[in-house]
Amino acid sequence: MGRRLSLPVSWLALPLLVGCAAPDDTSSDAAPNAAESGAVDATAGPATSDPYAHGFTDADYPRVIEVAEDVYAYEQIHPTGGEIITTVSLIVITPEGVLVADGQENPEETQRLVDTIADMTEQPITHVVVASDHGDHTGGNSAFPGGARFFAHPTSAAILEASAVNPNRPEDAPPVVVPTEIVGDDTVLELGGREIRLLHLGRAHTGGDLVVYLPEGKVLFMSETYLKHIFPAMRSAYPSEWVAMLDRAIEMDVDVYVPGHGVMESPAILEAELVSFRDAVRAVVEEATRLHGEGLSAEEAAEAVSFGAVEEWSLRDSQKLRAIRRVYLELNGQLSGFLVP
Repeated sequence: MGRRLSLPVSWLALPLLVGCAAPDDTSSDAAPNAAESGAVDATAGPATSDPYAHGFTDADYPRVIEVAEDVYAYEQIHPTGGEIITTVSLIVITPEGVLVADGQENPEETQRLVDTIADMTEQPITHVVVASDHGDHTGGNSAFPGGARFFAHPTSAAILEASAVNPNRPEDAPPVVVPTEIVGDDTVLELGGREIRLLHLGRAHTGGDLVVYLPEGKVLFMSETYLKHIFPAMRSAYPSEWVAMLDRAIEMDVDVYVPGHGVMESPAILEAELVSFRDAVRAVVEEATRLHGEGLSAEEAAEAVSFGAVEEWSLRDSQKLRAIRRVYLELNGQLSGFLVP
């Protein structure tokens, strides 16, 4: 795909829950929010992260959706696990520079992100937040401008540093950018008069997950802690802690939840699907715990259990057994940062 600018999409072009208010509807008779109702209407897209199933084509990507004033979700196609999903980055434009949370999987795709931002604003990229340390979000970080400051949780920074000096790293692999700005559980940045909070709500998809909260606009970029319509991917996760982390996110004062993977839809649908994803993670933990107690191996458990509609989500074939293995490690007291094959 050649370089192209995908003009920001209005929320009005995205499907809404029937009976739910549009984002700017403040009338007193608006329907309950999606987290309260717990249901997604048929006007939502199909229960998959495959953009083609949602009616999109290669020509539609990258998609840039304005989720609040000067705040954008950047969504790009991402092949993985024998399937096609999408990866989402966050862009925050201010008069003093641009903050990006999560790059894309390789320098070419991250350069496309950088070029898109250059078409949107003359402001330079000054801040890059490593919300997930996985390669599909960091593999292209060398394409960001040299003067940008990279922020990460200590755990993620350590993982990237170890990767950078790994003697077995392929010679043709792109350089690993090691973050130098280490953040705690709640770090407040002030950029161009805008408050941007970098939060660690607990271990979840990885040991160093960050989310980015914008109080003005009430946007929460959740990176890989929220995998919309994707079977819970747990190869480096902390399963039971992930459920608790998602509970904390759902309790926050948020108007727009932005996932790290998955097709962007309306705020109401994104919120409802976050609740569904939390429930899916919890179901994996509970069912794996039950089958572990019955003495089944992880392989036997994966064959025996069905998670209902979640079985239709993207990456089920590549992630179901991994997730159950990870829960078993947690139950056996063997959980660590290593990856489950």
